[in-house]
Amino acid sequence: MQTTRRQMLAATGALIAISAAYVLAPGLMAQAAAADAPDPRMADRGEGSPGAKTVVEEWFSFTCPHCARFSADVYPQISARLIETGKIRYVFHEFPRDQVDLMAAMVARSLPPSRYVPFVEQLLATQAHWAFDSSVDPKEELAKEAALAGMSREMFDQVTSDEALKAEILGAQAAAEKQYNIESTPTFIINGKAHAGEVDFATFAGWVGA
Repeated sequence: MQTTRRQMLAATGALIAISAAYVLAPGLMAQAAAADAPDPRMADRGEGSPGAKTVVEEWFSFTCPHCARFSADVYPQISARLIETGKIRYVFHEFPRDQVDLMAAMVARSLPPSRYVPFVEQLLATQAHWAFDSSVDPKEELAKEAALAGMSREMFDQVTSDEALKAEILGAQAAAEKQYNIESTPTFIINGKAHAGEVDFATFAGWVGA
């Protein structure tokens, strides 16, 4: 079953416990010159030519099984047939459903941009283990995956305690939910229109006019 709007609202409400603390991930961003300077970790993360005629934005959850299946079964076709051919640019946005999901989003956002998509694909591919295996600690498993992506444990602990980054991610989520009335993940925004649900490649290609 896809994540419902009621479940998302409940999860989001439980997540928003934001303090004023601010911890910068070392090596990822320069000291902001002004207090309101945008956090570069929140810049677009995706693949494809910036000049592509069509931009697809996927709002996904790291702990969403539908997102995991879409990533494994459909996204490789999208990458080969639509992204690499210059037909679309594909941008990822996190839509956390719980605290574990939020931690994963924070880590992904704090990696160098070139490591973002591989990390997302890896976490979705191994979701059943790190997110749902009752015999493991999800945070410790995330730390292991982050280490494989080049993030030290010290940096991991700083990133997952960064209240400012939490606020940025949850703020972007709330704004998207309000603007596009997102009720489930994955949801795709194409030319300003929302398309919800795990779909096959033919359906997706029809959405983008390919």
